[in-house]
Amino acid sequence: MESVRDYANYIGGAWLPPQRGETTVSINPANRNEIVGRIPLSTREDLEKAVTAANEARAAWRKLSGAGRGAFLYKAADVLERRLDEVGRTMTREMGKTLAEAKGETARGVAILRYYAGEGMRKIGDVIPASDADAFMFTTRVPLGVVGAITPWNFPIAIPIWKIAPALIYGNTVVWKPASEAAVTAALVMECFHEAGLPEGVLNLVIGGGKEIGQGLAEHPGVQGITFTGSNAVGKSVGQAAFARGAKYQLEMGGKNPIIVAADADLELAAEAAISGGFKSTGQKCTATSRVIVVQDVYEAFRDKLLEKTASIRVGNGLSETTWLGPCASEKQYETVLGYIKSGKEEGAKLLLGGTPPEDEELRDGFYITPAIFEDVDSRMSIAQEEIFGPVLALIKAADLPEAIQLANDVPFGLSASLYTKDIASALSFVQEMDAGLVRINAETAGVELQAPFGGMKDSSSHSREQGQAAIEFFTSIKTVFMKP
Repeated sequence: MESVRDYANYIGGAWLPPQRGETTVSINPANRNEIVGRIPLSTREDLEKAVTAANEARAAWRKLSGAGRGAFLYKAADVLERRLDEVGRTMTREMGKTLAEAKGETARGVAILRYYAGEGMRKIGDVIPASDADAFMFTTRVPLGVVGAITPWNFPIAIPIWKIAPALIYGNTVVWKPASEAAVTAALVMECFHEAGLPEGVLNLVIGGGKEIGQGLAEHPGVQGITFTGSNAVGKSVGQAAFARGAKYQLEMGGKNPIIVAADADLELAAEAAISGGFKSTGQKCTATSRVIVVQDVYEAFRDKLLEKTASIRVGNGLSETTWLGPCASEKQYETVLGYIKSGKEEGAKLLLGGTPPEDEELRDGFYITPAIFEDVDSRMSIAQEEIFGPVLALIKAADLPEAIQLANDVPFGLSASLYTKDIASALSFVQEMDAGLVRINAETAGVELQAPFGGMKDSSSHSREQGQAAIEFFTSIKTVFMKP
C-alpha cells in the first residue's frame, strides 16, 4: 500500500495548512479502505487569505505582456508533461477512471496550457472608424480581476486547466476551489504551476467544502468573476450569489445527451459510439451519452448489437491494463446511480443488462456498477429526463427521424447530441433542429476539441462558452478608447 501524504492549500506562493487545522481524507473508489491523501477542510478564513493574495498580485500580473504570461504557462505545461505518469496514476487512484483515460486527460491538460500560452500573442482589440476625422478610436480587452474557479471531480485536470489557463493568459489572478474528491490530483497540478515559477498570489488553491469555499467565492466582494462546472442545483446557487453582487459568472452544468440512430445508420459504428459515449469514464461526463433514440426500422438489430458488445466490457480497478470500466468516483455517486436504476425499474422500464455490483469478490470494497441498459423507456421517466452521471443507457424507440429529434429535445438540458446517418439532408436537419450547444454527426456525444468553443443550451449552461478563442469573451471586458490630439 502506498504511503499517505498530507496536502495543503496553496496561498500567496506558499503551502499552508487550513487555519483551523481540520482535515479529511480522499479515498480510492476502487477500494474504500485505501486512503489516497489527507486534505484540508478549509474555512472562510482560508478563503479570505487566498482572495487577499490574489488581489495583491493583480497589478503586477496584469502589467506583464501576454507573451510574458504565456511563458509561465509553457513552463507549467513542460512540468506537467514530465510528471504525466505520476499525475495520471494519482488521478486513477483518486477518482477511478482507467489509467489510459487519466493519462490521456493529463496530456490534454498539457495541450491546453500550450494552446493558451500561444493566445498571449493574439490581438486583443480592433480599430473602429471614428466620425471625427481628427480622432482615433479602438477597443482593447482588459482582465476582470480576480476569478474564482470552482471545478468538479470527473475531469480533475482538463476542466480546471481550461478555466485557469485562459484566466491567467488574459491577465486575471485566480482562486481555485477543486472538488474534494479530486483534491490530491488538484494539489499535484498546483505543484506544477509552483515549479514553473508562477509569481506569488497569481494562482491560489483552497481545498474545502462547497458551502464554505465554493459559495464563499461566489459571495466574496473581492472576486470579480466566477467560472463553475458542476451540478445544476449548485450552479444556480453560485450564479444567483454572483448576480446579486454584480459579478460576472459562467456556469457549465448538466446534460442528458442523446445519440439518434437513423434507419440508414452504420449500426456497428453507432453501437460502439453509444458504448464509448455512455460508459467510458463510468458515464461520469457532462457530455456522456445517456439516451439512445433508435428509429424503429433498425431498433432490434441495433439493440442486439449493443447488448452483445456491452456484455464483454470488463469492470475493475482502473490501474489494471485489462480494465475497461472503473468504479463510480465516490460512495455518494454510487448510491445515486443505483437509485436511478431502481427508479427506472419501478417506473416500468425493462432492465436488459447490468445495473448491479459485479460478482467478483476482489471488487467488493469498490464502488463498482456493471454497465446498465434499459428498454421500454418512456420519455417522461426519470431515467430519460434526469442526469444520472453513471454507466446507464436508456433505449427509446422512435417512429422516424423527426420524432427522434423531437424526443431528443424533450428534456431540460441541451449540452451535446449525436446523429448516426449516411444522409446529408438528415444531418443538416438535425444540425438545425437540435437544441444543443454541441452537435456531432457520426461521432459520439462525448468529446470536444480544445480549440473549439464548448457550452450548452437550456439548463446546461449560463450560455457563455469555454475553450478555444471563445474563452476571451468571459475572462475579459471590452474597453472602448477614443483619442483626439
